[in-house]
Amino acid sequence: MNTTRALLYSFTDRPFRPLKSLPDISCPKRPREALNFRVRLPTDQRCCVFRVSVRNSGRGETGKVYADVKSDRYEILESAKLEEDALDDAVLDSTVPWWEEFPKRWVIVILCFSAFLLCNMDRVNMSIAILPMSAEYNWNPATVGLIQSSFFWGYLLTQIAGGIWADTVGGKRVLGFGVIWWSIATALTPVAAKAGLPFLLIVRAFMGIGEGVAMPAMNTILSKWVPVSERSRSLALVYSGMYLGSVTGLAFSPFLIHQFGWPSVFYSFGSLGTVWFAAWLSKAHSSPLDDPQLRPEEKKLIFANSSSKEPVKSIPWGLILSKAPVWALIVSHFCHNWGTFILLTWMPTYYNQVLKFNLTESGLFCVLPWLTMAFSANLGGWIADTLVSKGLSVTTVRKIMQSIGFLGPAFFLTQLSHIDSPAMAVLCMACSQGTDAFSQSGLYSNHQDIAPRYSGVLLGLSNTAGVLAGVFGTASTGYILQHGSWDDVFKVSVGLYLVGTVVWNLFSTGEKILD
Repeated sequence: MNTTRALLYSFTDRPFRPLKSLPDISCPKRPREALNFRVRLPTDQRCCVFRVSVRNSGRGETGKVYADVKSDRYEILESAKLEEDALDDAVLDSTVPWWEEFPKRWVIVILCFSAFLLCNMDRVNMSIAILPMSAEYNWNPATVGLIQSSFFWGYLLTQIAGGIWADTVGGKRVLGFGVIWWSIATALTPVAAKAGLPFLLIVRAFMGIGEGVAMPAMNTILSKWVPVSERSRSLALVYSGMYLGSVTGLAFSPFLIHQFGWPSVFYSFGSLGTVWFAAWLSKAHSSPLDDPQLRPEEKKLIFANSSSKEPVKSIPWGLILSKAPVWALIVSHFCHNWGTFILLTWMPTYYNQVLKFNLTESGLFCVLPWLTMAFSANLGGWIADTLVSKGLSVTTVRKIMQSIGFLGPAFFLTQLSHIDSPAMAVLCMACSQGTDAFSQSGLYSNHQDIAPRYSGVLLGLSNTAGVLAGVFGTASTGYILQHGSWDDVFKVSVGLYLVGTVVWNLFSTGEKILD
């Protein structure tokens, strides 16, 4: 005879003891349908999951039972004790499916990673599609540079504004808005291109508006969800989504263009944003306090390991702008992003015009530098943390890592003019960007070093300078190519890398300068 027993327990913050007398149901055959138990619990209970063990000829089997909960009050005595003989046939199984155990905070991190993956996919697809588009519409290099830089017009506007908005209305709304906004703009790009150049410039600027709020919104939501002990790993994963997004966009764009034409790149990539948006609406919350399904133990972990800081009521702009290390951050961010954004937007054209790769080869070879960056960024982070743990000062570590991030790309870009082999040119590009990624452990980590309470403001300031580098660098590259050569383009980048190296080593620090 089968005997089915259920041991009831609660997942709430106010635990109660198991019932003394267990429900006992006997049936002549193994039950094939669900067994219904009716239990009354306190009104603040919404649901309960408990376990059932079945004894059949000495063999134990375990299943899961869900209980309908009524609102009638039922008093559960704190002093009730479960007798040992009552547990003979009742086996409490604490295992649950892995998807129920998976931490909700890492669901948020993975969704942010996916958003940044889409962010760079939608950004780099133009660098591939611009080749057939410029042939179709007879655009000269200066026009191509104008189109590429128009994205940064909108991107520049929403750096600081996106952070303020995220702090005010919540990161979920802002990041969701950003993704759906830039996805729509991506899908409208072919229509705007056919309508005329002014319409295309407007749509690309609109796309920049959407992507501009992504980084501050992500920082806001992760600051609430991720405990301090997991923050570095979570941010590394999210930012690697940008690198892998570039890889994905550059790898798939040529295939889509050859098979279905260049408009297909924008339609397909843009539609992915709607899929992400649906998942974001159903799974994400701006704060753990807003999530009714968050398990109490995870909520306790998040808040127990969160850094308690006084909210910033006013920003001392005069004090911030009077500090030399702040200006070292701003100048260095500008010098760094000049070379990075040129790679992002112009390298497929370089491979096509100088190295004579076809469209597919241009996209595929552009993937290698981004893969190298994804690897070396994590490598640089590990090296930096190891050096600090061994007693080297934070200031010294930041200067070493950023010097590699400046001098490495400068060296490899100077070698391009002396190389005739396309394979060696691609290798130089990969090494250039691989060393560039050491900046993640240099200037990109320095905001929290020198002003933890105002790190968001500092990021907005320095990233605004970085975006301006993207605007001027991308547009001026088209002008330089119309009147000069690729060697001239690389010389400008190398010069700025050297300026950044000097400024960084003279004025930066790893010590806190603002409370």
